[in-house]
Amino acid sequence: MDNILIGTCSWTDPRLVRSGWYPVGRRGPEGRLRYYAGRFPVVEVDASYYALPGERNSRLWVERTPDGFVFDVKAFSLLTGHPTRRAVMPDGVPPDARDPGVLDEVWARFAAGVGPLREAGRLGGVLFQFPPWFRPGARSEEFLEATARRTRGWPVSVEFRHPEWWCEERYEETRALLARCGMAAVAVDMTQSLPTSIPPRTPVTSPRLSVVRFHGRSAAWGTGSKEDRFRYAYDEGELGEWVPRLRALARRVERVHVLFNNCCGDAAVRAAETMARLLGPSTG
Repeated sequence: MDNILIGTCSWTDPRLVRSGWYPVGRRGPEGRLRYYAGRFPVVEVDASYYALPGERNSRLWVERTPDGFVFDVKAFSLLTGHPTRRAVMPDGVPPDARDPGVLDEVWARFAAGVGPLREAGRLGGVLFQFPPWFRPGARSEEFLEATARRTRGWPVSVEFRHPEWWCEERYEETRALLARCGMAAVAVDMTQSLPTSIPPRTPVTSPRLSVVRFHGRSAAWGTGSKEDRFRYAYDEGELGEWVPRLRALARRVERVHVLFNNCCGDAAVRAAETMARLLGPSTG
C-alpha cells in the first residue's frame, strides 16, 4: 500500500547524529535532511513545538527534499495550552494564551512559518498534541472547535494525552467530535501499564489522514527523564502486531502517517526501517 508513509519524529536529534546512522560527510544540517529524505517519505518537525517555525527554514526544507516528501509539523506549545517561555515568543508579545491579541499574533506567525510547506504541497499535517490536563469537557471542546476554525483547509491531527478521551464510555463521542472538526485522530502505541496510558485505538475521523505515533513502551513514561521515557527498541513481533491495523487504516483514508517517537540513538530509524519491511516494498 503506497499510501502508508513511514518515518520518525526527528531527523536532528543529537543522539541520532551520534549513533552513526548518518554517514561521515552527511551530518551537517543539509546533509542530514537529504540523507533522511532519501530513505523515508515523511518526518515530524518537533522543533516547532518549542519555537515558532520560520519561513526561511521551511523553504530550505522544501529545497533539500524530493518531490512527494512531506513534513508533519508539531503545533507551537502556546497553541495547545502548554507552558511557553517568553524567550521564544515574538518580540514584545507575552506568552498569554488568554489574550486574543496574543493568540492572533502567534497564529499568524505560525501560519506564515509553515506557509512555504503548504504552498509547495509538502505540509503532511499539523499535529496538535494536547497536555495531560486537557481532559474531556465543554471548555476543551470549545478549544478544539476554535482550533478547527483557525486551521480550516489544513491537514490537522490531534493527539490526546488524557486517557479519558478514548475510554470505552467516551470513545464514540470523541470520535464524533474530531470528525465534526475535520481533524484526524492520532493513534498511540505506548506502555499500557500506567494509569495515564492512552489505549491504542485507531478511530478514523478524517477521510484525508490517519496518524499512528509509536512512543515506545518504556515503563518510565510517567516518571523518568526524557531519555528514559523514549529509550525503547521495538522488536519485530511488537511491530508486526500493527501491520494488519495499519493496512486496515490505509483502506479507509487517503494517507496513513506512521511515525516513531522512540528517539533515543538510532532506535526510531531502525524501527521505521523494520516497519517498512514488514508492510512491504510499496510503503515508504
